[in-house]
Amino acid sequence: MTAPHRSTADPLGTWRRLADASVLLDGFHALKHALRFHAHVPIAVTTGRRAALDLADELAPDVRDVLEALLTEVSEDTYRALVPRPHPTAVAALAVRPSREANLETLRRTPRSAPVVVLDNPRNLGNAGAVIRLAAGFGVTGVVTTGTLDPWHPTVVRGGAGLHFATAVERLSVAELPPGPVFALDPEGDDIRALKLPDDAVLAFGSERTGLSAELRSRTDHLVSLPMRPQVSSYNLATSVAMTLYHWSATGGASA
Repeated sequence: MTAPHRSTADPLGTWRRLADASVLLDGFHALKHALRFHAHVPIAVTTGRRAALDLADELAPDVRDVLEALLTEVSEDTYRALVPRPHPTAVAALAVRPSREANLETLRRTPRSAPVVVLDNPRNLGNAGAVIRLAAGFGVTGVVTTGTLDPWHPTVVRGGAGLHFATAVERLSVAELPPGPVFALDPEGDDIRALKLPDDAVLAFGSERTGLSAELRSRTDHLVSLPMRPQVSSYNLATSVAMTLYHWSATGGASA
């Protein structure tokens, strides 16, 4: 059965009232992913409702009825007034951020069937978003950042394609890290190919510029290195996370 269309009489006013306390879902794919992982989305707009629903028929039939009920068509001018950078799909929505308490409960729960990824004092918003997208794909328990970067910054959410709602994403201090053995990536560590990463591991990755902080290094149980050709300085942060999670999965992790 097709869900009824829910129109919003004053989308501009409703959006502005909710925006400060909500997460911006920028584009069709971010909205699709958020809905798949049960985000509460109070408003979604588009300049082309028919085109958006056609896209849902093609790429996301599982949430098509929800989108039909949710999407409100607005003018181009209204849409551009709502978003800082228009998306090619001309779709935007606001979602309610999961509670910190619920995320902390997920991160602290033991035993775990999948690791937690820790980004230690990351600097690049886009890289952080790419890591969250990777983490969701591998079904990890959560992604934690330390330092000043907000993992729910709009640029991070855009890079994560709405998949913040598929895993527990929080900013914590090193002292607040979830339980579990800490495996930290470092060029001087043991070759990862000789190791099996446990499902309850806390996988820590240093900053793109400065590596692991002294505080996190002091909490580390195992230093691990990725194979790398001599004279190559480093991998991109998201690439390092992808290689590590693939190794976990390929050697018997939950995603296998």
